[in-house]
Amino acid sequence: MDYSKVALLIVVLSYIEECWSASCVVDSFSVKEDFDRKRYAGKWYALQKKDPEGLFLQDNISAEYTIDDEGIMTASSKGRVKLFGFWVVCADMAAQYTVPNPAAPGKMFMNYQGLASYLSSGGDNYWVIDTDYDNYAITYACRSLKDDGTCDDGYSLIFSRNPRGLPPAIQRIVRQKQEEICMVGQFEPVLQSGAC
Repeated sequence: MDYSKVALLIVVLSYIEECWSASCVVDSFSVKEDFDRKRYAGKWYALQKKDPEGLFLQDNISAEYTIDDEGIMTASSKGRVKLFGFWVVCADMAAQYTVPNPAAPGKMFMNYQGLASYLSSGGDNYWVIDTDYDNYAITYACRSLKDDGTCDDGYSLIFSRNPRGLPPAIQRIVRQKQEEICMVGQFEPVLQSGAC
């Protein structure tokens, strides 16, 4: 291959990479329009997950969302976690959600606390990318951004109201949304055996 063909190939590949990166800028991701916290409340079971860096719930993940009289959303979550590379325990987490911009209620900030000394606490974005409230919900968080605005360390959970799975039509919607948040192929199934 001569020099001009190699140069053209490099330019084309750079353009493709730039287009891919531009579509993966976190601030360009859409969330559920007119997100309704009251309809979202209730029990959800994680069916798939894309983990962030570090310690994260392993399996049997569920979350119970409630709305208090003042409209504040909280959650109590459970799941198994592996500590020290071998010790698997059920863990309880608690979280409270705020909406920094009322015009985008699907973009929340989550303050979370592990209910045991070995679990972490802190805060993450908690975006509801999509939900139909009755069957599925797709959540997303980016803990740190790269200089180009794409996510450097993020995670996502695919929730269902039913721990046994989602029907094929909804699975297609979920796959499309995974593409839109640039995480297609990065998810792993979440075991729901009732261990916690």
